[in-house]
Amino acid sequence: MKTRITELFGIRHPIIQGGMHFVGLAEMAAAVSNAGGLGIITGLTQRSPADLANEIRRCREMTDQPFGVNLTFLPSINPPDYPGYIQAIIEGGVKIVETAGNNPQRFMPTLKEHGIKVIHKCTSVRHSLKAETVGCDAISVDGFECGGHPGEDDVPNFILLNRAAEALTVPFVASGGMANGRSLAAALALGADGINMGTRFMATKEAPVHDNVKNGILDASELDTRLIMRSLRNTERVLTNAAVERLLVKERELGSALKFEDIIEEVGGVYPRVMTEGEMDAGAWSCGMVVGLIHDVPSCKELIERTVAEATQIIRGRLEGLLADELVAA
Repeated sequence: MKTRITELFGIRHPIIQGGMHFVGLAEMAAAVSNAGGLGIITGLTQRSPADLANEIRRCREMTDQPFGVNLTFLPSINPPDYPGYIQAIIEGGVKIVETAGNNPQRFMPTLKEHGIKVIHKCTSVRHSLKAETVGCDAISVDGFECGGHPGEDDVPNFILLNRAAEALTVPFVASGGMANGRSLAAALALGADGINMGTRFMATKEAPVHDNVKNGILDASELDTRLIMRSLRNTERVLTNAAVERLLVKERELGSALKFEDIIEEVGGVYPRVMTEGEMDAGAWSCGMVVGLIHDVPSCKELIERTVAEATQIIRGRLEGLLADELVAA
């Protein structure tokens, strides 16, 4: 399957593994890239630029295929050493960066100077257009269904992707609710050039997360995610658990007076405890509504090849078949 995304990134299949905290390690990225997709190392999971440089080296030892690094730009009193992380990416020879969070504009000249292609995650068409204007090569369009931060507009992908196709000239991929061949075929029909899968890749054999997390995803339905931190305008979709429900009670009780400090117990330092130790109730962790479509734990190769095969069958079989009578009549 050839699209503008496969051409842009030099990959075989139009499937990207999005950046995920304490999931996007070298072994995850390498497995996806070896299977023909685009694997992504999550930059800020690594505590320092030196750690990221080491993770990039580890990934290179496991794959000779293209892979990228995710950098999420967040407002902070003590921001990460972004120039240092970017230098590690440059020196590691990585040619693809997935950016998220704030506008990556101030880092674009350095990235472009070193021939790095940038795909920026956006939850709205207006932000997508801005990313295109500042020189991003592609956009990951994240609908309201997605795990993590879906923005504040609450627009689901059936509308958002259609609008993106109307407005954008650069290639874009669909993110949020992507799990299988139906997802890929639908995304392509709506104008996307591929899909970005996050939660779905957590439930793979190579995903470096505790089995409790994989089993939790298998056991969950599309009704088991919650939106937290809405009053802080930092909305995040997470899998429900005891800590999340406790957090939501605080949000209801405190209302507009809620401060981040009020919920630090439920959100601070959570990911290592969940992803590594398997403490499923440790706190709030990002998860998409797509859990309702996840029923097994395949290898990344099995998942990607199955997804492409299913999409191809839907396009060539079901969709072309629906037009058979009209073609005969014509």
